[in-house]
Amino acid sequence: MTQNSSSKLLNGDTVHRTKQDKKASGNGFVKSLCVFQQQQKRYRRPAEKNHHASPLYNKPFAESFEETPLLVAVLTYVGYGILTIFGYLRDFLRDWKFEKCHLAREREQQKDFVPLYQDFENFYTRNLYMRIRDNWNRPICSVPGAKMDLVEQVTPDYNWTFEHTGKVLKDVINMGSYNYLGFAENSGSCADAASECTLKYGAGVSSTRQEMGNLDKHEELEKLVARFLGVESSMVFGMGFATNSMNIPALTGKGCLVLSDELNHTSLVLGARLSGSTIRVFKHNNMQSLEKLLQDAIVHGQPRTHRPWKKILILVEGIYSMEGSIVRLPEVIALKKKYKAYLYLDEAHSIGALGPRGRGVVDYFGLDPSDVDIMMGTFTKSFGAAGGYIGGKKELIDYLWLHSHSAVYATSMSPPVTQQIIASMKCIMGEDGATLGQERLCQLSENTTYFRRRLHEMGFIIYGNNDSPVVPLMLYMPAKIGAFGREMLKRNIGTVVVGFPATPIIESRARFCVSAAHTREMLDTALNAISEVGDLLQLKYSRKNRPGGEGSDCFSYLESHQD
Repeated sequence: MTQNSSSKLLNGDTVHRTKQDKKASGNGFVKSLCVFQQQQKRYRRPAEKNHHASPLYNKPFAESFEETPLLVAVLTYVGYGILTIFGYLRDFLRDWKFEKCHLAREREQQKDFVPLYQDFENFYTRNLYMRIRDNWNRPICSVPGAKMDLVEQVTPDYNWTFEHTGKVLKDVINMGSYNYLGFAENSGSCADAASECTLKYGAGVSSTRQEMGNLDKHEELEKLVARFLGVESSMVFGMGFATNSMNIPALTGKGCLVLSDELNHTSLVLGARLSGSTIRVFKHNNMQSLEKLLQDAIVHGQPRTHRPWKKILILVEGIYSMEGSIVRLPEVIALKKKYKAYLYLDEAHSIGALGPRGRGVVDYFGLDPSDVDIMMGTFTKSFGAAGGYIGGKKELIDYLWLHSHSAVYATSMSPPVTQQIIASMKCIMGEDGATLGQERLCQLSENTTYFRRRLHEMGFIIYGNNDSPVVPLMLYMPAKIGAFGREMLKRNIGTVVVGFPATPIIESRARFCVSAAHTREMLDTALNAISEVGDLLQLKYSRKNRPGGEGSDCFSYLESHQD
């Protein structure tokens, strides 16, 4: 009995041919421990912009990853080395009771048991992270829109604990939330629709979709998402993280191969590991690395037995939230078709934020949605809500309805959240009878271009694609992570700073998220504050826009900024 490719994806049949062009048989898949084969060396970033001129692209594809200056890299390692030495010294003082340790530690009588805490992670938390912990976990007491209110807090014990002062920092410009289209708001048509839905349906469902928790609103949303994406069918889930981690195990298993970008989100990594599939990692956005893994998979098959893989699934994201880069989707699709693999596309950050119609990276490149086997995304960013979705062929969604842990065991999406997504999505599509959605898409694009251009002109090193609303500004040195966040807050700008282990050890950064809700005045205020703090902390490392350009080295640059 013949089967189409969608049903083969679901039941674990082999889809790859051997050299003799004989199709191997499939016998379903059984879960087991995964084999995680991760490349140890990170990719080396190109020093210049990459303008791609492949015939697969219908527009310029420009991304910038300027190389870390040598002196800055050396000083960054030295900084971490000094912090590590002092960390061991403080641990010595704690062991001899000269200094109190507030962190959870193993009991003496449990020393022969399996340790609950990993030594290095515990060491890093108490000696490095704790020094700059005040940059995170700040309580917000307003809508996290273009501006927000923060509860002021102080620490009496060097960031181990915090106390609220009772004061509120008003109108802090929010440059850290994923509020790409500005739908995180408590007024307007979307908020009004969500409020009315709460009065009719209540705040929660208290049941799963397969029992008593399937509302007409859920089915309306799924039909709308399918039309929005241009696919046959879709399914929504109450949690974005679980959309990946609980659905990938339903799609792959033992005898399957998962090829994952090295910078994929934790939810994708966890889902791949839980599936029991063999996992191999390719270099970020590197098509040569991906093709090499595909070729090896076809030629050599599974380890030891050399049988063909039952399935090969490629995992990529639309926008990578730490790098600001956009997936090379036309090339990925070309490789997927060439080697008969399947493609799982996570559009958590790109849906609503990219494309002339706001329909993600597929819309951005002008591609056919049917070329992507599994389209995944979340409602937590551009739609100002919560949850996630998966879209694709009807056979795929019917299969997930029965086999996805998120569908079978998780509580249904809250009705007001569902209505918020419906209202915001119809606004983007123009089905609300207004042009507000299209105006916000245009405003986001303009704000992104303006913000990135100004930061480049100031001399900062900025990562990512020119069209990405995620803008990483490189800080590098560990002491500057905390200093940057604190100095920006002093100027009433809320930012997100990120360091090791979320990034490579020498690539600490501040991550700005541009929103359609930001006015030009807000962006100029933020840019002026960033420039001021950049001069204060000597963060303008770029050698592209200074006199001397590429001929200048980082030594002369840093010397020129000395008082």
